[in-house]
Amino acid sequence: MKRILLSLLMTCLAVLPFSFLNGLQLFAQATPTCMPTASFSYVKDGALVENEAAESYSGSGPVTGRFAANTTGADGYEVRYEWRIYASDKSWNDYIVTRTDEAIEYTFEQSGSFYVELRVSFTKTGVTETFPAEGAGASRFQVSVAESKLEMPNAFSPNDDGYNDVYRAKPTHQSIVEFKATIFNRWGQRLYSWDNVNGGWDGKVNGHVVNPGVYYVNVVAKGADGVVYKIRKDVNVLTGYTKHGETNN
Repeated sequence: MKRILLSLLMTCLAVLPFSFLNGLQLFAQATPTCMPTASFSYVKDGALVENEAAESYSGSGPVTGRFAANTTGADGYEVRYEWRIYASDKSWNDYIVTRTDEAIEYTFEQSGSFYVELRVSFTKTGVTETFPAEGAGASRFQVSVAESKLEMPNAFSPNDDGYNDVYRAKPTHQSIVEFKATIFNRWGQRLYSWDNVNGGWDGKVNGHVVNPGVYYVNVVAKGADGVVYKIRKDVNVLTGYTKHGETNN
């Protein structure tokens, strides 16, 4: 029975006009479209988080976003991509940056809320289709970078007990895009410096822990919101203190 039905079907297709069959073929072709995705790389709690896929980002800056159109069904079409990044209180026409690649990368170093929006046109034989389709909602991602915050502690205990052994910015810091810290002794001699907000000083000079006492830190930094930090304060080196508040003396 299956063979008879298949034979009848083949016979019918053989006598159908070519124009009709061609129309069926065109109808069967996939409509070009996109499935945009985003991933983000940033530092959290001193550790680098790389290429985390997400629909949006909200947190400390700087953060690098990677956005891809993921186009399908566009064979034979002339494809034009347009990405625009703009503040969330602005519009498509009031953008910060625009790109025309299928996939883009951008580092957000300013605080605030932003949209990353994609529009694509597919042109073939003089006919243009768009993504998103006319009347559909915008295809965009939201990135929110927090205002900056930076504080430095006034003491640490480099005694290798696994607790507070390194002098560094307090973990509450956020959205710091420029940073430089320098440690001095009481005579103004530079002992150590670092330029990563997640870095720090282990209390050593030439491989040896310094004597307990008062030292000084000088910090010059800049936040994603444009705030400039100039911090100079005492740093108490407490080598005799342990994790439980006891002394080694």
